[in-house]
Amino acid sequence: MGHIDDEVTTAPEWDKALCTRLARQLGYLLLWPPENTRLRLLDLVRETDVDAVIAPSPAHVDALTLDRIMHVCDVETATPRETFARYFGGRRGCPA
Repeated sequence: MGHIDDEVTTAPEWDKALCTRLARQLGYLLLWPPENTRLRLLDLVRETDVDAVIAPSPAHVDALTLDRIMHVCDVETATPRETFARYFGGRRGCPA
C-alpha cells in the first residue's frame, strides 16, 4: 500500500512516482487508499491485509504509527532506501 502524508509532501506527484517505482522494483502491486478515507493508516493496513507500506521517506510515517504497522507488515521507504521489517516474536501481541 502506498502512503503519502499530505502534511509532509511538497511534491505529491513526485512522491507518488517514487513509491510506484519502488513497488515495481520490489515486485509489489501498489494499492493506494481512497482519498476521502477517514481510517487511520494502521486500520487501512489491517483492513486490506497488505504485505508492505511504501512511503517516499520515513517522515511520512510518525514513529508510533511506524512501530504499530511493523507488527502487521513491512514498511519500505524510497529516500533513503530503507526497509523496516515486520516484527516477529519477542512480544506478546500487538499493543496497537
